[in-house]
Amino acid sequence: MSATSPSSLVWLAATIALYLASRQLMVRLRGHPLINTVLLPALIIVLVVQLVPSQAEAAKSSGPVLLWFLGPATVALAVPLFLNFARVRDAVVPAAAALAIGSLTAVLGSVGLAMAMSAQRPTVSSLAPKSVTTPIAMGISEAIGGIPSLSAVFVIITGAVGALTGSLVFDLLRIRDPRARGLALGVAAHGMGTAQAFQVDVTAGIFASVGMTVNGILTALILPPLWRWLS
Repeated sequence: MSATSPSSLVWLAATIALYLASRQLMVRLRGHPLINTVLLPALIIVLVVQLVPSQAEAAKSSGPVLLWFLGPATVALAVPLFLNFARVRDAVVPAAAALAIGSLTAVLGSVGLAMAMSAQRPTVSSLAPKSVTTPIAMGISEAIGGIPSLSAVFVIITGAVGALTGSLVFDLLRIRDPRARGLALGVAAHGMGTAQAFQVDVTAGIFASVGMTVNGILTALILPPLWRWLS
């Protein structure tokens, strides 16, 4: 990690404080889906930057520090997975089927909708990997002729919508099994969905992390050659 300026450290501390505050609020509201510990601090920071544009660079410069911690945080997902491996193993067959269907639906649904709305080819290509985590989505987007920065926007929107509405949809459909809820959030809403799942239930979080990881791998391996073949 490179050295950061005092103003960057202030923004870093503010980001952490906002996360802790949103987590406390989420606990008080018993895991309400509208209280997302990833999205809420981000919205507040964006609002502050919009009101005080001179702080934009300082806020941006604190990002690399947080990105550095993304690696260890992702690896740390293996700990609860290891501790609860028996649960994943017992559900491996239905989970594999759900992952395959979910990955395919995530791509075909978004591409089909974009084409039905007469979106231009680069936009369609940028939208195709919207349900995988940002670094993977940007790489896929570049490989299939999309716009990586636009794909990043689609990924963030997808994650935010999935994290905010996932629990409500599951309740409406009477889906109670935390394994199914978690897997669906991980496949459809990647990191944000996984974070939301862990806040509600450990089992849901474990299956969300499996869904996010495997969906990212499958999409990265299958989508580029499939896209070139269809083109």
